[in-house]
Amino acid sequence: MNQQLIEIGIRRGRLIERIAMQREVLGRRMQPVQRTLHAADRTLAAVRTGSDYVKRHPGMVAAAVTLLLALKPRRLWRWGRRGFIAWRTWRVLRSEFETLASRR
Repeated sequence: MNQQLIEIGIRRGRLIERIAMQREVLGRRMQPVQRTLHAADRTLAAVRTGSDYVKRHPGMVAAAVTLLLALKPRRLWRWGRRGFIAWRTWRVLRSEFETLASRR
């Protein structure tokens, strides 16, 4: 019985050592992904900050849009169209990701 406990302890130690090595390898392999995700997190934080500002100051945003419209209507129309296309694309991609996630 005592010999079995010793063998179990040795096997446990080897497994713990193997797990530690696997974690280290995984950590090294995930560094590029971590950098990318960090950049995405910063971008999302900036977008959320901007949307919070727009929600808190709708009058200022409306005044800025009105000013831009008065000064450069063609440019504003072009950027508005680009923004609308980006928004529609985001909605389609988000629904596709949700569909894929629900299949799992």
